[in-house]
Amino acid sequence: MLSNMASSLFLHKRISTTLAKAKELRKYVEPFITRAKEDTTHNRRVVFSYLQNKEAIKELFGTVADKVASRPGGYTRIIKTGLRLGDNAEMCIIELVDFNELMLQDAKPAKKSTRRRSRRSSGKAEDSAPAAAVDAPAAEGEGSEEKKSE
Repeated sequence: MLSNMASSLFLHKRISTTLAKAKELRKYVEPFITRAKEDTTHNRRVVFSYLQNKEAIKELFGTVADKVASRPGGYTRIIKTGLRLGDNAEMCIIELVDFNELMLQDAKPAKKSTRRRSRRSSGKAEDSAPAAAVDAPAAEGEGSEEKKSE
């Protein structure tokens, strides 16, 4: 079961499963990814002896190894998604860290936050606009009093 799940993880980069299976899969998969960093015939044969899937091996030693080459560990991420309806099992998504585009995009806006600060500093001119807005209702109130007196 773990070899099939590992093959699916390498091919699809993300799978949905129970939390217990995902935690076991993490322990099973991470040594393979570490071996994939060094693309030798021996490492390919060792990983193939466990996975028995040529496409998964090609993907692992190709695109996955290229993305995680500089990472010292922690190649997978487990995200809890809630409880399954039928048996109330805790479900999660296990994914390869460097292949989640949404998380990578969330890391980039941190640089944009400095740009936002510069915009906020120019927002001091906007602070005078609310004061003018406060004066406007007062002027309207005076006009309404004149109408009442007539």
